[in-house]
Amino acid sequence: MEGLFIHSFLRSIGFSSIRRKTDLEKVLGTVMTTPGKQVYVQSPLDPTRQLCEKSMDFSENIGISVIGEYDSNNFFHVTHYFPYLRGNRITVRTDVAVNHRVDSDAYTGMCSDYRFGTSLIFYLQNSLDYLRNAEGGDHSTITGCPITLTALASSGKILLPIKKTPALLKIALAERSKYEILAKAAHIGSEDAITDLTMRELDTYAMINRRIKTEDVYSIVESTFIPYGSESDNYTILGTILDVQHKVNSITNEAVTELYITCNGLSLLICINDADLLGEARPGRRFKGNIWLQGYLDFEKIY
Repeated sequence: MEGLFIHSFLRSIGFSSIRRKTDLEKVLGTVMTTPGKQVYVQSPLDPTRQLCEKSMDFSENIGISVIGEYDSNNFFHVTHYFPYLRGNRITVRTDVAVNHRVDSDAYTGMCSDYRFGTSLIFYLQNSLDYLRNAEGGDHSTITGCPITLTALASSGKILLPIKKTPALLKIALAERSKYEILAKAAHIGSEDAITDLTMRELDTYAMINRRIKTEDVYSIVESTFIPYGSESDNYTILGTILDVQHKVNSITNEAVTELYITCNGLSLLICINDADLLGEARPGRRFKGNIWLQGYLDFEKIY
């Protein structure tokens, strides 16, 4: 296991005690010897390579995947690993471009969603399924693919919700619906929609500049999803909590919290170590934190 680093998001799933390579090798050894799931595939780029992914849950849908290949002597060589949170609800169905990462045998996916107005980049959880099902090897685009987005959080805090009357909620819902219609039209090239969206952005900017003088920014901005740091799949998220589940890592007994979040019209699961979460998570409150976005492509449901 030479060259493997201690993943910074291991603590998100309850492995904050891993600080040395020997600790990491012990956990990865457990995954490789008693995996809960194994996936095999011949590399489409090199048929002589037999790739294998070994996964093990340490709580429900939370675990570690180890990916490597077998040599001619049937010895398993680890190429990389990653902690994961598996989701069970499709987040979005759209076209996704899959690209091979430069630094490892891992893959990232990129999809555009009109609700965000920009592209989302995520770490691909089921890269071996992609190699088995998709043509094009290192780079390809999959049309109409169901994507389940999840995330691991390195830090986070709980914020109170913005108080809204039923009338304000109705207005906000109508504005969101109108924005999605305009964003969808702009996505396919409507100049009128692009102009309308630009004017709305200018109005929003003016409103924020006016209110920020007397109000806190989080009483104005209800949700956000923006890139964070140097990694393309890391984001800062601010969203409303829909559901909360408390779980425990079966090996370390560390407590983690699983949050079901809605943000800008999309919903996803987030897992965070309780030691890194400031505040009490409850439905209706908001979560703000730094996350590593992951995605699972459901090839069986493509039509």
